[in-house]
Amino acid sequence: MALTQNTPSPPSRSRKTPSPDDKIRIGIIGLAGRGFDYHLKTFSEFPDVAITAVCDVRGEFVERAIGELAKSNPDHPAKGYKDYEKLLEQKDLDAVIIATPPHWHALMATAAMEAGKDVLCEKPMSRFPMEALMMAKGAVRFKRVTQVGTQVHATENYRRVVDVVKSGVLGKVTAIRNFCTMNDDSEGLGSPESTEPPADLDWNQWLGPAPQVPYNEGRFRDGMHRYFKDYVDSWLHELGPHIVDLPVWAAGLGQPLSVTATAGRYGTESIADVPDTMDVIWEYPDLLMTWTMCQANRFHFGVGKAGGGRRIGVIFQGTKGTLVANYSLCEFYDNDNKLVDLSKLDIPEVTPKSPGHEREFLDCIRSRKEPSCSFVNHLPLHVALNLAHVSLKLGRKLQWDSEKFVIPKDKEATEALTPKYRGKLKLPSYKGKLS
Repeated sequence: MALTQNTPSPPSRSRKTPSPDDKIRIGIIGLAGRGFDYHLKTFSEFPDVAITAVCDVRGEFVERAIGELAKSNPDHPAKGYKDYEKLLEQKDLDAVIIATPPHWHALMATAAMEAGKDVLCEKPMSRFPMEALMMAKGAVRFKRVTQVGTQVHATENYRRVVDVVKSGVLGKVTAIRNFCTMNDDSEGLGSPESTEPPADLDWNQWLGPAPQVPYNEGRFRDGMHRYFKDYVDSWLHELGPHIVDLPVWAAGLGQPLSVTATAGRYGTESIADVPDTMDVIWEYPDLLMTWTMCQANRFHFGVGKAGGGRRIGVIFQGTKGTLVANYSLCEFYDNDNKLVDLSKLDIPEVTPKSPGHEREFLDCIRSRKEPSCSFVNHLPLHVALNLAHVSLKLGRKLQWDSEKFVIPKDKEATEALTPKYRGKLKLPSYKGKLS
């Protein structure tokens, strides 16, 4: 589990010698719901991809994945691992997909880049600001193609929103409001008792850098890590990478000047410990941006139609009008709150279309170009999300110096930018600036 302390020399950015059939060889780390149901099945459908390695801390999941791959691609049998470091030693892998809970993302991604692999990492890419910085620096240092799993970034609607904001039709945007609401009592998590882990599960490895706790099915059950601070912090890390990505992209926001976060558990009952209610304010040079999350009430703030499920939205308030958006919505209202037909406005299409999130990653592995959702491109977004959790933990507003990557005149807060992992695990420290 220990990462190398002596950083190897950067490899060439060119792709390794192509396989005889010129397929891109991929390994998947994390084979529960997301890794198995989405990534394994999605990438198996690309004719130029061979998934030749799979890894999970539970043996049953490894065997299930190998069996599924044997049916879909019998000519390229996959090797199975319980230790991700052993998978990274497999020489013929071009890239890895990291679909574990977020507390492992930074360590696995940096280890994969050091091993010369390109990386697709599920969101959030990081939990701490220093993790985000080292992941971005690692991508540059080791000349790796990287991508964060924010699939909605590739949709035509998001690109339409970006074009509308960049067109200037809103005038000067002074406020951006993001929200995520739901009626969700932790998906029926309840309060299960801690037990011994299943015989084929390496619970200590699953915990990895997180604090040692007894095995509990509530923590381990597919996707339920999202309800525990030790693994995800809050819903801002769970859905913020999808939602807040849009305004950071559309408004061209860099890293914030300051952040204030407050939250609590007021309306849900279970062993979960993430906030069920949360508000964040980020200050930028020319505008304020906010995040509002409520797990116990799905009011939609007039964005889209009322209904079940999660309600999400982004509201851009400008001097000449307001744009409301979500994954599929793009509506413009003038200053009299009248809906304006966007098709009648002169809004140029300047944002390039995507061939699809996964296809873009694969194409970039071949071309060695940088994907739109690379670690470097996502750094401002994830620093903003990560800083909000530092503010929440310390209970105070934080000023931010993005050049020095410190919180001025606040030693305690600056130290909190870097995680303290359990055991001997340590975040790599890559020197130099991003370029």
